[in-house]
Amino acid sequence: MKKKLLGSAAAVVLGLSITFVTVGAYAADDPGYTSELLGKAQPDECFNGVGQLYPAGPPCAEGQAKVNQSYVWGLTRVGTQVWFGTGPNVFCMTSGANLGQTTPLLNDDYVCEYGQSQVAKKGVPAPVGDFRPPQIWMYDSANKTLTNRSSEILNASAGDSRRLRSTLGIRSAGNANGIAFFAGPTLETTLNIFAFDTTTNKFLGSKNILKYGNARTFLNVDGTLFLGVGIGPNGKKGGAVLHWTGSKSNPFQFEEVGKLPTQAADLAYYDGRLAATTWGTGSATNDGQLSGVWTSPTLPLTTASAGNWTQSFNVGQYEPDPLIKNTTNLGGVASYGGYLYWGTMYVPLKSTKVHQAAYPQTTDDAKKAQTKATQRAISIWRGKDLGTANQKIELLYGESQLPAYDPTSATWSAKPTGWTALDGKSGFGNGFNNYTWRMAVSDGKLFVATMDWSYLVHTLSSTANPTDPAGWGADLWMFPNTTDKATPINTTGFGNYLNYGIRNMVVDGSDIYLGMANPMNLRTDRTDTIPEGGWELIRLHKATS
Repeated sequence: MKKKLLGSAAAVVLGLSITFVTVGAYAADDPGYTSELLGKAQPDECFNGVGQLYPAGPPCAEGQAKVNQSYVWGLTRVGTQVWFGTGPNVFCMTSGANLGQTTPLLNDDYVCEYGQSQVAKKGVPAPVGDFRPPQIWMYDSANKTLTNRSSEILNASAGDSRRLRSTLGIRSAGNANGIAFFAGPTLETTLNIFAFDTTTNKFLGSKNILKYGNARTFLNVDGTLFLGVGIGPNGKKGGAVLHWTGSKSNPFQFEEVGKLPTQAADLAYYDGRLAATTWGTGSATNDGQLSGVWTSPTLPLTTASAGNWTQSFNVGQYEPDPLIKNTTNLGGVASYGGYLYWGTMYVPLKSTKVHQAAYPQTTDDAKKAQTKATQRAISIWRGKDLGTANQKIELLYGESQLPAYDPTSATWSAKPTGWTALDGKSGFGNGFNNYTWRMAVSDGKLFVATMDWSYLVHTLSSTANPTDPAGWGADLWMFPNTTDKATPINTTGFGNYLNYGIRNMVVDGSDIYLGMANPMNLRTDRTDTIPEGGWELIRLHKATS
């Protein structure tokens, strides 16, 4: 089957025929670690053409098998239990909601139907027309069983079933006091939360919270559970940090202990306080609305603490282009060796789309220059004594100069960022590392999980770079201490180069459970030489000498 792209709009929006990212040498895997595949999403639908009815199956007498569940989007561990929730067709919904892409895309790897899907024809908005209900799973490492717990929600009550069927994805998971929580945004731009008893494994119930529209991360600090949320559609109206005050008999009780101008992206416990990275509004009118690092007052936190958080850093202190800084986000964060570490995130081509809208170009050369100059790879940072007079922030991986646009002269030029990286170039030297998705500390080392979108670029254009499979797949990097540079653990998606990201990590001693992101929903043929699409749960194990 040859590569198929539907709609000329896709080429204009995505800049398909352009080689626009410079990639360094591909890193070798670390032989000190082994990985084990514990679970894999299975085909759950039959696809028979864009806009067509979905035939019965799988197995599929008509059409081809499709796997909709693409991300381990929320992940948490309780003893031997690893609970997680999925995100269906997340790439399609992200490109629809964030890039305004609604012209269907179809190639050998995936399909995004948008408004032509059968789901959209029943009333779901076109940008999220590839929505399917998410799932909740539990892996038990003691008996090595993987169980889909979604039916317990669907069969509990009409309200519980409706909430799961209207949740765009289980974007976060956490646990405290024998309860596993799962939260995700809804089609109605509110927030749904589900709870399971981790002793009996029974479903405890669900609740819709109207005030909030997103939830990205739970954090348990010595038995106290916090949740970072966004207000409004995808957190466009601000953010908050919630403290759980409930119980098994009344699990959905939260109080607001942090008020943020933008939605919380990730949380960490640092120096007796909470630290939060945020996603900006996308159209900031002041520095507070840019993506930033915020720290709370000293724990314990109460409702009186909500307005007393302090911003220690924002992306405008690094990014010289005014439009790109508004589309720069922050992601993974962790406390390690007396420092707080964090990294940036860039929705693929979001900055390009914003620049195209603000400064439309009329020549091919100008369009190519615009596409190339608006790309960024992740930068990695750390700081200590945040929010004090002795605050110190360091750029570990990043750039001293970045291209910025001058509307007056209609030209791009290199502008200083004001920083010199201590350890290396953006993206750990890989220009396709666009998300710092998670950070985790295990065995005295700091692990950094990324999204590498090189294969995604390959699927969109036969001329895009790189075409070498050695560069495809999610990257996991590790800082062995606070003085040495990071080293690669794996840069090829842990045996499946269609795994373009490591969305989640949870630690179990020296082992780490990895929740993978893989949206290649048409890659389901086990008889060919290409790996399969859909989420994967992987255990990373430190090899014994």
